[in-house]
Amino acid sequence: MGQHTFTLNGQQVSVDIEDDVRLLWVIRDVLGVTGPKYGCGINVCKACTSHYNGKAFNPCSVPVGDVRPEDEITTIEGLAATSGQDLHPMQQAWIDHDVAQCGYCQPGQIMAAVAKVNQCNAEGRDVDDAAIEEIRNICRCGTYNRIREAIKAGADDM
Repeated sequence: MGQHTFTLNGQQVSVDIEDDVRLLWVIRDVLGVTGPKYGCGINVCKACTSHYNGKAFNPCSVPVGDVRPEDEITTIEGLAATSGQDLHPMQQAWIDHDVAQCGYCQPGQIMAAVAKVNQCNAEGRDVDDAAIEEIRNICRCGTYNRIREAIKAGADDM
Protein backbone atom coordinates (compact mmCIF):
# COMPACT_ATOMS: atom_id res chain seq x y z
CA MET A 1 0.00 0.00 0.00
CA GLY A 2 1.08 3.53 -0.67
CA GLN A 3 -0.10 6.89 0.59
CA HIS A 4 -1.33 9.15 -2.21
CA THR A 5 -2.26 12.79 -1.74
CA PHE A 6 -3.75 15.16 -4.32
CA THR A 7 -6.45 17.79 -4.65
CA LEU A 8 -9.90 16.60 -5.70
CA ASN A 9 -12.55 19.22 -6.44
CA GLY A 10 -10.69 21.85 -4.43
CA GLN A 11 -10.02 19.69 -1.36
CA GLN A 12 -6.83 17.87 -0.51
CA VAL A 13 -7.43 14.14 -0.15
CA SER A 14 -5.21 11.24 0.89
CA VAL A 15 -5.74 7.57 0.21
CA ASP A 16 -3.80 4.51 1.25
CA ILE A 17 -3.94 2.21 -1.77
CA GLU A 18 -1.71 0.31 -4.17
CA ASP A 19 0.12 2.47 -6.74
CA ASP A 20 -1.33 0.59 -9.74
CA VAL A 21 -5.03 1.10 -8.89
CA ARG A 22 -6.63 3.24 -11.59
CA LEU A 23 -7.54 6.74 -10.47
CA LEU A 24 -11.15 6.23 -11.58
CA TRP A 25 -11.61 3.53 -8.94
CA VAL A 26 -9.95 5.70 -6.29
CA ILE A 27 -12.26 8.61 -7.13
CA ARG A 28 -15.44 6.53 -7.35
CA ASP A 29 -15.00 3.63 -4.95
CA VAL A 30 -12.63 5.00 -2.31
CA LEU A 31 -13.57 8.69 -2.26
CA GLY A 32 -17.25 8.27 -3.24
CA VAL A 33 -17.25 10.83 -6.08
CA THR A 34 -19.38 9.13 -8.72
CA GLY A 35 -19.71 11.75 -11.48
CA PRO A 36 -16.97 10.21 -13.64
CA LYS A 37 -18.59 7.10 -15.10
CA TYR A 38 -17.03 3.75 -15.92
CA GLY A 39 -17.60 2.88 -19.54
CA CYS A 40 -14.69 0.97 -20.99
CA GLY A 41 -11.70 1.18 -18.66
CA ILE A 42 -9.31 1.56 -21.60
CA ASN A 43 -9.47 5.29 -22.45
CA VAL A 44 -11.81 4.89 -25.41
CA CYS A 45 -15.37 5.89 -24.50
CA LYS A 46 -14.36 8.91 -22.37
CA ALA A 47 -17.33 8.57 -19.96
CA CYS A 48 -14.94 9.25 -17.08
CA THR A 49 -13.46 12.46 -18.53
CA SER A 50 -12.37 14.81 -15.78
CA HIS A 51 -9.73 17.55 -15.55
CA TYR A 52 -6.14 16.96 -14.49
CA ASN A 53 -4.46 20.28 -13.77
CA GLY A 54 -7.06 21.94 -16.00
CA LYS A 55 -6.82 19.61 -18.98
CA ALA A 56 -9.17 16.81 -19.99
CA PHE A 57 -8.00 13.33 -19.08
CA ASN A 58 -9.49 9.93 -18.43
CA PRO A 59 -8.88 8.62 -14.92
CA CYS A 60 -9.62 5.06 -16.06
CA SER A 61 -6.21 5.07 -17.74
CA VAL A 62 -4.09 6.69 -15.00
CA PRO A 63 -2.68 4.75 -12.04
CA VAL A 64 -3.02 6.64 -8.77
CA GLY A 65 0.75 6.25 -8.36
CA ASP A 66 1.22 8.75 -11.22
CA VAL A 67 -0.68 11.51 -9.37
CA ARG A 68 1.42 13.92 -7.32
CA PRO A 69 0.48 15.98 -4.25
CA GLU A 70 0.49 19.20 -6.29
CA ASP A 71 -1.92 17.78 -8.90
CA GLU A 72 -5.51 19.01 -9.06
CA ILE A 73 -8.27 16.71 -10.24
CA THR A 74 -11.68 18.20 -11.03
CA THR A 75 -14.73 16.08 -11.72
CA ILE A 76 -18.21 17.21 -12.73
CA GLU A 77 -18.99 17.64 -9.02
CA GLY A 78 -16.33 20.35 -8.72
CA LEU A 79 -16.89 22.08 -12.05
CA ALA A 80 -19.38 24.73 -10.89
CA ALA A 81 -16.96 25.92 -8.20
CA THR A 82 -14.43 26.75 -10.93
CA SER A 83 -16.87 29.33 -12.29
CA GLY A 84 -18.04 30.76 -8.98
CA GLN A 85 -21.67 30.07 -9.91
CA ASP A 86 -24.30 27.51 -8.91
CA LEU A 87 -23.77 25.86 -12.31
CA HIS A 88 -20.88 26.20 -14.71
CA PRO A 89 -21.99 27.92 -17.96
CA MET A 90 -21.49 24.63 -19.83
CA GLN A 91 -23.74 22.79 -17.37
CA GLN A 92 -26.39 25.47 -17.84
CA ALA A 93 -26.08 25.18 -21.63
CA TRP A 94 -26.65 21.41 -21.32
CA ILE A 95 -29.90 22.10 -19.48
CA ASP A 96 -30.96 24.89 -21.83
CA HIS A 97 -30.41 22.69 -24.89
CA ASP A 98 -32.00 19.59 -23.32
CA VAL A 99 -28.93 17.53 -24.19
CA ALA A 100 -29.17 14.59 -21.83
CA GLN A 101 -31.12 11.53 -22.87
CA CYS A 102 -29.94 8.61 -20.74
CA GLY A 103 -27.39 10.95 -19.14
CA TYR A 104 -24.66 8.39 -18.52
CA CYS A 105 -21.99 10.04 -20.67
CA GLN A 106 -22.98 13.62 -19.88
CA PRO A 107 -20.51 14.34 -17.05
CA GLY A 108 -17.63 13.30 -19.30
CA GLN A 109 -19.10 15.17 -22.27
CA ILE A 110 -19.38 18.38 -20.25
CA MET A 111 -15.87 18.08 -18.82
CA ALA A 112 -14.44 17.44 -22.30
CA ALA A 113 -16.38 20.42 -23.69
CA VAL A 114 -15.08 22.79 -21.01
CA ALA A 115 -11.51 21.65 -21.60
CA LYS A 116 -11.90 22.07 -25.37
CA VAL A 117 -13.33 25.59 -25.01
CA ASN A 118 -10.48 26.53 -22.65
CA GLN A 119 -7.96 25.10 -25.12
CA CYS A 120 -9.50 26.98 -28.05
CA ASN A 121 -9.55 30.22 -26.06
CA ALA A 122 -5.89 29.77 -25.07
CA GLU A 123 -4.95 29.13 -28.72
CA GLY A 124 -7.08 32.00 -30.04
CA ARG A 125 -9.25 29.56 -32.01
CA ASP A 126 -12.98 29.67 -32.54
CA VAL A 127 -15.12 27.00 -30.92
CA ASP A 128 -16.52 25.85 -34.24
CA ASP A 129 -17.69 22.49 -35.55
CA ALA A 130 -14.12 21.47 -36.41
CA ALA A 131 -12.95 22.12 -32.85
CA ILE A 132 -15.96 20.35 -31.38
CA GLU A 133 -15.34 17.30 -33.58
CA GLU A 134 -11.95 16.94 -31.86
CA ILE A 135 -13.87 15.84 -28.77
CA ARG A 136 -13.98 12.05 -28.94
CA ASN A 137 -16.50 11.23 -26.18
CA ILE A 138 -19.03 8.58 -27.14
CA CYS A 139 -22.79 9.09 -26.64
CA ARG A 140 -24.74 5.89 -27.25
CA CYS A 141 -28.00 7.85 -27.40
CA GLY A 142 -26.65 9.91 -30.29
CA THR A 143 -27.45 13.39 -28.96
CA TYR A 144 -24.48 14.83 -30.85
CA ASN A 145 -26.45 17.65 -32.52
CA ARG A 146 -27.69 18.91 -29.15
CA ILE A 147 -24.22 18.42 -27.65
CA ARG A 148 -22.71 20.57 -30.43
CA GLU A 149 -25.27 23.34 -29.90
CA ALA A 150 -24.79 23.28 -26.12
CA ILE A 151 -21.01 23.49 -26.48
CA LYS A 152 -21.33 26.56 -28.69
CA ALA A 153 -23.78 28.20 -26.27
CA GLY A 154 -21.68 27.30 -23.23
CA ALA A 155 -18.56 28.64 -24.95
CA ASP A 156 -20.29 31.97 -25.50
CA ASP A 157 -20.92 32.25 -21.75
CA MET A 158 -17.52 31.08 -20.54
